[in-house]
Amino acid sequence: MPFSSREWHLIRRPVGAAVPSDFALVTSSVPDPGPGQVIVRNDYISVDPYMRGRMSEDKAFMAPFALGETMTGNAVGRVVASADPAVPVGSTVTHFLAWREHALLDAAEVRIVDPQSVPVQAYLSVLGVTGLTAWAALTEVAPVRDGDVVFVSAAAGGVGSVAGQLARTLGASKVIGSAGGPAKTALVTERFGFDAALDYRQGDLTGQLAAAAPEGIDVYVDNVGGDHLDAAILNMNIAGRIALVGAISVYDATEPIPGPSSLRVAIDSRLNLRGMNVIDHEHLAADYAAKAAGWLGDGSLVSEETVVDGIDQTVEAFLAMMRGRNVGKMLVRLDHG
Repeated sequence: MPFSSREWHLIRRPVGAAVPSDFALVTSSVPDPGPGQVIVRNDYISVDPYMRGRMSEDKAFMAPFALGETMTGNAVGRVVASADPAVPVGSTVTHFLAWREHALLDAAEVRIVDPQSVPVQAYLSVLGVTGLTAWAALTEVAPVRDGDVVFVSAAAGGVGSVAGQLARTLGASKVIGSAGGPAKTALVTERFGFDAALDYRQGDLTGQLAAAAPEGIDVYVDNVGGDHLDAAILNMNIAGRIALVGAISVYDATEPIPGPSSLRVAIDSRLNLRGMNVIDHEHLAADYAAKAAGWLGDGSLVSEETVVDGIDQTVEAFLAMMRGRNVGKMLVRLDHG
């Protein structure tokens, strides 16, 4: 018997910030799996900043979402029908067909995970692409060395909250984060263990960073761009390393954004500014996941998620995440009744 699935379509490309009317929730029928296929009932789906880029027509590192078709992203769920003995019914798996209740996939497109060792949603956050992004940024893109001072923007978010903790594990002597408002800055230090947290809403981010790190910054993990990148460049030590992970401050821009005003300083200080995409670092995934699972188990790494309930709330969860209303990873939990 075919499964019914509610699924989100992009029906209009956003201009500036996305709005609910850019999307439509539709109901479709999922056919029975053919040989080598499975049907997954999604339990958690991920919404991420990079998805805003895929809503535009221009192709970046991934193809744009097609209008009138179901959007995609990372999800974790349980196999409810299978025509492949290697992935039996009842298996918990991760895959890339989110924004829907049920997904028909080739068995090769899913990865079986252990639902007993950690909460399943961790496979979308600290043990998933979010955690791997932070790990790759700090080990291959802007490697942390013993004694380094590390600055992380959006430190209460998914990648940022993990990056600060991993920097300490990798030998950083001081870890500084930025976040918006006193509630989030308190979490950055008290929950995630940063040494200091800067409230960017208070202004003068360059001065705040200089006061928090008078010895200068060696590594910066940039999730924001804009004034955060300028502040970091102006406070970097000679030969400092910057991982350009994301730039959420400019994703909704409708006009070209000028580059950092401090590029002359980057030249004089011989800085390394390197853009990154996690798809280039998949070779780290297995080793990182094993390490991170151990750190989660012994409490040296904490995971935080903001969970919104219901497939019908997926767009609102995405929009809230784009406005910075999440702590840790933003996820949608599906209620199947």
